[in-house]
Amino acid sequence: MKVVLFCGGLGMRMRSGSESLPKPMMPIGDRPVLWHIMRYYAHYGHTDFILCLGYGAKSVKDYFLEYRETESNDFVLSKGGAHVELLGSDISDWKITFIDTGVETAIGERLRRVRPYLEDDEVFLANYGDVLTDAPINELVDTFLRTDAVGQILAVNPQDSFHVVTVDNGGAVTGFQPAGEMNLRINGGFFVLRSGIFDFLNEGDDLVMDGCRRAAEHGRMRAVPYDGFWAPMDTLKERAVLEDLYRAGRAPWTLWRGTGNARGVAPPIEVPELMTVPAAAS
Repeated sequence: MKVVLFCGGLGMRMRSGSESLPKPMMPIGDRPVLWHIMRYYAHYGHTDFILCLGYGAKSVKDYFLEYRETESNDFVLSKGGAHVELLGSDISDWKITFIDTGVETAIGERLRRVRPYLEDDEVFLANYGDVLTDAPINELVDTFLRTDAVGQILAVNPQDSFHVVTVDNGGAVTGFQPAGEMNLRINGGFFVLRSGIFDFLNEGDDLVMDGCRRAAEHGRMRAVPYDGFWAPMDTLKERAVLEDLYRAGRAPWTLWRGTGNARGVAPPIEVPELMTVPAAAS
């Protein structure tokens, strides 16, 4: 099953100094967040990737063209450095298709532009390229296949760093509540999609606010609520938190390292029924 990754984000809220990397190439540890996402999918057997490139396309291409397995794998060096025997491999079984989809292209249009490379895949995966989770993706796929929906999202709680302010008619603040404590769900950026999603996407569209919204209006969009680990990497603060978790060996998304739990896999999702994503008000 192919995995479409949107890699054209500028990451303006993560800039420091003259840093010009696209957001998916911002590092956690020694590897970019894009690599962490790809390792997550590969852990579940999904190793056929399509990268929708935009801003910073060259840096993404060069990173993989010059990829050094020795940076994240043990190896044996012999013959004065003339021979390197890898004791493990990250990407030897990966297939990566690099497609330049434009610098300022909407995500839905990026997806439309890589449609020819999805060939006849009825179902495929997609991701924003800057969010991490320990959700068992294959169980999400199995849940999706039991429906006739054209799209499914991972529905997660918003981050506690945001607070909702209650204000009366006179402008007086009557309360504060962390967004994470409210009965709210947001799009977690982990998509399972059928080729039928293209029936709801027009030229230049956004994936969620156009394509998924139209699919929802026709009862063809679903969501799976998930309360396990999920984290975005939109800001320097969020990147620092993820960096600290990774350095401490407590990064829940690194299932390939056995850090999700004792078995190295995320706990199963128990979803008696799928949530139907309501149609947005027109």
